[in-house]
Amino acid sequence: MEGENVAEAMSPGEATNSGPRPVDRQGLLKHSREFLDFFWDIAKPEQETRLEATEKLLEYLRTRREGPDMKYALKRLITGLGMGRETARPCYSLALAQLLQTFEDIPLCSVLEQIQEKHDLQKVKKAMMRPTLFANLFGVLALFQSGRLVKDSEALMKSVKLLQALAQHYNHLQEQPQKALVDILSEVPESMLQEVLPKVLKADLNSVLGSPEHLELFLLAQQKVPEKLEKLMGSVDLFSDENIPRLVNVLKMAAASVKKQRKLPDVALDLLRLALQENKFPRFWEEVVEQGLLKKQSWPASYLCFRLLGASLPLLSKEQLQLVMRGDLIRHFGEHMVATKFPNQFKFSPEMNEYIGTFLEGCRDDPERQLDVVVAFTCVTNQGLPVVPTFWRVVRFLSAPALKGYVTWLRDMFLQPNLDLLVDFSTVNQKKAQNASFHSPERAALRLRKWIILRMVSIVDSLHLEKEEALIEEVARFCFFHSFFETKEATPQIPETEQKFSFPMEVRAREVASTAFFSLLQTLSTQFKQAAEQTQDSQPWTYRLVQFADMLFNHSHNVALLVPFTEQQRQAWDRMLQTLKELEACSSEAKAKATAFQHLLLLVGIHLFKSPTESCDLLCDIQTCIKKSLGEKKRRTRSKANTSQEPPWVEVLVEVLLSLLAQPSHLIRQVARSVFSHICSHLTSRALQLILNVLNPEQSQDEDDNVMIVDDSEQLENEEDKSSESEDDKNSESEEDSDEEESEEEERDGDVDPSFREQLMAVLQAGKALGGEEEEEEEELGDEAMMALDQNLASLFAEQKLRIQARRDEKNKLQKEKALRQDFQIRVLDLIEVLVTRQPENPLVLELLEPLLNIIHRSMRTSSTKQEQDLLHKTARIFTHHLCRSRRYCRDVGNCVETLYTQVERLIQQAGQQADSSVSLYYFNASLYLLRVLKGNTADRSINKTPKEKAEKEGTDTSPEPKGPEVAQTTSCLDLNLVTPIYSSALSSFLTKRNSPLTVPMFLSLFYRHPMLCKSLLPVLVQHVTGQTRPRHQAQACLLLLKTLPIRELRLCFEDPEWEQLIGEILANVTENLRTLGETQTKVQQLKERTSLELLNTLFRIINHEKLTVDLTVVQGVLLSQQAKLQQKVQQGEHSAGSSRLYDLYWQAMKILGVQRPKLEKDAQEVPSAIQSPISMKRKKKGFLPETKKRKAGGTTQEENATPTATGGDQPLSTGKKRRRKRKAKMAAQAQVNGTPAAESPATMSLAPEPPTVGPSTPAKTPKRRKRNRKMSQVNGATPVTPTEPTSEKQHQEEPPQMEVSGESPQSALPEIKAGLSLASSSPGLLQIGAKKKKTRLRRRSRF
Repeated sequence: MEGENVAEAMSPGEATNSGPRPVDRQGLLKHSREFLDFFWDIAKPEQETRLEATEKLLEYLRTRREGPDMKYALKRLITGLGMGRETARPCYSLALAQLLQTFEDIPLCSVLEQIQEKHDLQKVKKAMMRPTLFANLFGVLALFQSGRLVKDSEALMKSVKLLQALAQHYNHLQEQPQKALVDILSEVPESMLQEVLPKVLKADLNSVLGSPEHLELFLLAQQKVPEKLEKLMGSVDLFSDENIPRLVNVLKMAAASVKKQRKLPDVALDLLRLALQENKFPRFWEEVVEQGLLKKQSWPASYLCFRLLGASLPLLSKEQLQLVMRGDLIRHFGEHMVATKFPNQFKFSPEMNEYIGTFLEGCRDDPERQLDVVVAFTCVTNQGLPVVPTFWRVVRFLSAPALKGYVTWLRDMFLQPNLDLLVDFSTVNQKKAQNASFHSPERAALRLRKWIILRMVSIVDSLHLEKEEALIEEVARFCFFHSFFETKEATPQIPETEQKFSFPMEVRAREVASTAFFSLLQTLSTQFKQAAEQTQDSQPWTYRLVQFADMLFNHSHNVALLVPFTEQQRQAWDRMLQTLKELEACSSEAKAKATAFQHLLLLVGIHLFKSPTESCDLLCDIQTCIKKSLGEKKRRTRSKANTSQEPPWVEVLVEVLLSLLAQPSHLIRQVARSVFSHICSHLTSRALQLILNVLNPEQSQDEDDNVMIVDDSEQLENEEDKSSESEDDKNSESEEDSDEEESEEEERDGDVDPSFREQLMAVLQAGKALGGEEEEEEEELGDEAMMALDQNLASLFAEQKLRIQARRDEKNKLQKEKALRQDFQIRVLDLIEVLVTRQPENPLVLELLEPLLNIIHRSMRTSSTKQEQDLLHKTARIFTHHLCRSRRYCRDVGNCVETLYTQVERLIQQAGQQADSSVSLYYFNASLYLLRVLKGNTADRSINKTPKEKAEKEGTDTSPEPKGPEVAQTTSCLDLNLVTPIYSSALSSFLTKRNSPLTVPMFLSLFYRHPMLCKSLLPVLVQHVTGQTRPRHQAQACLLLLKTLPIRELRLCFEDPEWEQLIGEILANVTENLRTLGETQTKVQQLKERTSLELLNTLFRIINHEKLTVDLTVVQGVLLSQQAKLQQKVQQGEHSAGSSRLYDLYWQAMKILGVQRPKLEKDAQEVPSAIQSPISMKRKKKGFLPETKKRKAGGTTQEENATPTATGGDQPLSTGKKRRRKRKAKMAAQAQVNGTPAAESPATMSLAPEPPTVGPSTPAKTPKRRKRNRKMSQVNGATPVTPTEPTSEKQHQEEPPQMEVSGESPQSALPEIKAGLSLASSSPGLLQIGAKKKKTRLRRRSRF
């Protein structure tokens, strides 16, 4: 086993080394790297890494139970207990516990002895005392967590003694040893606890009540071994008069110790259990908790009491719960709930909700206890307002009977508020208030009723409708009845009439009830979907409420409306019910439309109680539209004489929907979307214009339309906030207002109104407070004049303050109106989205482009508020995803073709006039969408011709038939003669203007989608490749060409002669750009040259692929003339990253022309590293190199290829190995490649596939191919050629490259061997350096 580990830890080279090895004191060489990494991972902060490392360590040790691995693991884990890093100690303790739990044959006493021996408290230095103490503590905890300590009495006694010794060092460990001792003893059997108890607990009550740990140990013994405790200490009464103050002190100490942990100390809960067990709970609660801990209020003690209250809920009876929930503690909790409203304050309410939720969830079988607890917390009020929120989430744990009982209790308290049942309190500031109305029972009843109605509505939000249908109907009817009706005479047919009020119902309470009812209606209609929205009789909830309202109308002698309906409103109500019956009788074909109209009628009908006048008019219009919509097919044969007198029904219905959307209701918003989705197919241009007028801010501001925007979305919350605000908030608000006024006055001093300045000067001059001469200055004003001046100044400043406040109010009003208008526009965009998604083929969609673009353009400039950003995002999403990227579009433009061409021209002009490219992109995409529409619509171009003209054209037309994209072009409405000038002007502007908002991707998108249009625009691009344009524009033209020419659809638009001519023109222009290659200094000029070379390479690839016949003599001469400049810059090291890319592109073009890239020379000092690195690669592969030491990709080839050659006599190689000789020969052969052309080629040629060469862009030849080349050269009798320097530029010009080269290399492989020999002989230090490295390696091995 040990030998195997040694062999794993040593490399093969080290195993063969016979040198002396150093002493391995730690035994590290006996363990593998994987095994040692476990201990590093155990101490890492990530929990998953620690657990995974522990599991792997245990799995590793299971296969090696005996041997040094187990001993080393124990030793390493015990050592880790005292590490300097505090986060690593618990990790090693947990790993040690898992190890001891897995391998039970390891004796605990021996492990404890090793811990004490390794971390000896007697021998440790003072500086290492703290880590040593924690090492012993975590060692004992590891033994305890293994689960074996409670079974081993000997180890338990030793651990107890060690913990008692550690408890003496309180400065470092505080109460941790005592807590560990209590935790351990709580798990031991009773027999063992009886044996240990006399040694850990002193028979002194003062010691027991001296610390929470000793008291907790006493309570543990009282619970498990009371007989042994009584023998030890006698009869002890902890709740005696003399012990209660000491208990309070101990609990305060416990509360301070868990201040950061925010948890309930165990000693407090144990005391509570002991008090319940001894029937002394009232004494404990009143004297220890309320009169002791709360006497001098401190927040740690208060939080302990709150936690004790929450933890005691499952333990208390009904009488004890009443005692707890009506005392001083619950009032103090209520004050805490009211006071902690600011975000930076600690709030205990979430923690209390967890206690209550746990209790309610644990006693679902006892609904009475659930109801008692929920009602008790609800009765804690601040001047009538409960401190728990209306959205109290704990009610979701109530059982069905408890929930029903809670709703019944809320209803009874709403009708007859029992203020004596409430545990009411007032804050300090409320008590100081002198206003008697703040403490009146009417005000308390009003605040309580507002809270109850909101609480009942929020209960419905958290219910499952399929289970509590009767309860939800009861709440809905209750809210509706008490919002709009009052009882005249009770009747058993209407249970709501039998409910009597002890306090009269205030108007404000009815307003809150009305708002809450519509919130409930929204919940019933939106939150509960199709399955849950339907009731038992398959009717929507809104319909059932309408039926309930109709029943109330029929019992007019029992109930009455608070605001009676007029005769017209009652007729509208009756017609609505009749229309609903007609909609139910509709056929199955129109069932979907009838359902949408039914929802709209029901919604507006319910709103008839809230706003009768507006809803009455809307009901009449809706009913008329419904009748016309459903009976439209039947009346098509009738005369349309009356159509000009009244607007179409769809326009009226659109106006109705817009007026409904002005109200910020989510329910109305969904109903409007549903209705509009069924009528959008009947939409007219006038109806669409009504929607677009809302989205046009200028027109919306100028016109005084009938749409009034209402802001009551936060009315429900405002009512609750107003009812819950206290005098504390008022005082703080007054202070804040005074501070704001001071700051506002300071701001006003900086900007004074000129008219106010003139008035002030006039007042001062009238009072003779301003004097220009010395005589006047010496005169003093009298008292009466001073008083008059003060009064005038005070009145003047008061008027100025009122004017400033009026301006500020006006500004705030305008901002609020703007926000409301933008919210309204966001809701109206729902209709646009429905139209675009449901009816994308509708020609009216084309009218949406420019209004949507106007919104985007306006919002991109002023998108500062949240509403503006939401409006921008939604508009952009509709325009981009639902309109431009939709697969369906208008297929029947009719007579609007000329209008579309005008619109395209207008959009392109606006795109070129924008200041931001992101906005210009939207306009350009809109024009592409219109081109797509024109291209997708078919048109017969011979419609207006006579038959004779058609026959003449058929007889005389001998032109070839169009094919490819031209076929689709001839059958579509897209006329290139009209479109080409538009985009040609835009492209010319893009390639000439200095700051154009148009971009290259815009035109690339155009070229890819419309290749025929691209063909017409190519001359513009070719024209701007060279000439007098700016270098940046030339680079953009080259970039567009190199991206456009490879498009396959574009090639189909050209005949072969036209295509070859186009390529020749582009090649000639690019050649003109390359005449100044290598002379540039600016980045723009470098960009131009780089794109020109990329375009040239693209042209070469096209010529090569299509076998075109193009004259390359001129471009070849231009490139060869620039070689010396580029090569000189590279050799001098003056090239940057862009120039390096330019150099690579240049040699890519030269490579296609047959000229090989020369290799750069390097100093001879790099030869040893370049040669020795591949030889010693296998020998050095022992460990893992860091990333900074690894060789970059391609670096090896570059260094090997750049090895200089040298000549000299043949000398024998000292190594004598074929492998090393072959490698050197290959490197020498690669170094001899230069730029000498092979043979002349004709001026006009066809580019053939280039020969395989060694360069940056091509891989080197394989050894097998080199061997075959060597054999061929020997057969052909090729003479060895000594590698030389690259030939001069003159030779390149005289010998043009040969384009067609065979696959075999003409050079011999024999020079490779000689090159390797000469390289070795000309480098005398090479072998010496290798020998030195070998000796250094042997010395390193000998150290181990």
